[in-house]
Amino acid sequence: MPFGERRLIRRLRDRDERAFREVVQTYGDQIYNLTYRMLGDPAEAEDVAQEVFITVFKSIDSFRGDAKFSTWLYRIAANHCKNRIKYLARRGDHQRAQYVEESAAAGDGAAARLTGAAPAPSPDSQVAGAELEGIVQKTIASLDEEQRLLVVLRDVEDLSYGEIAEIAGLPEGTVKSRLHRARLALRRKMQKHLR
Repeated sequence: MPFGERRLIRRLRDRDERAFREVVQTYGDQIYNLTYRMLGDPAEAEDVAQEVFITVFKSIDSFRGDAKFSTWLYRIAANHCKNRIKYLARRGDHQRAQYVEESAAAGDGAAARLTGAAPAPSPDSQVAGAELEGIVQKTIASLDEEQRLLVVLRDVEDLSYGEIAEIAGLPEGTVKSRLHRARLALRRKMQKHLR
């Protein structure tokens, strides 16, 4: 573990609020992106992201250092997302809110990475890109929970197979095979939308 990370963890264990703010500043966007892609609702994603950081602050003493701090953080976020999905299903909220149009327009390049398309500079291309981004987001949201997690961690967050295996609690070979099946499912669903 790098010295800077060890120092940050020690400061978190000492309940240093500046260290907590540093963690939120460093990982806030990544955790929000994961929660948003998993839950599909900006308000739910924001709530869960905040819960993740509160959990990190409260349970930092349980961090053993076996994995990278960021991997531990992603695992907490993934577990919180799974719990929220189960809660929403029990509550009868089977229809998750549609992705916000502005976020599709802003996009984070996931559509380009997933489809191999290069971002285009013209306004017409940008509108088409935003529409494609919205379709990709909706299609990712339609995957089952595990497939969505694997696709988001690998193709959106660009994590290694080893990191994903630690986060998902699966062997690396299983991650690869399930990710392959998830990508096939995503591709089939995307083709339906693009016809």
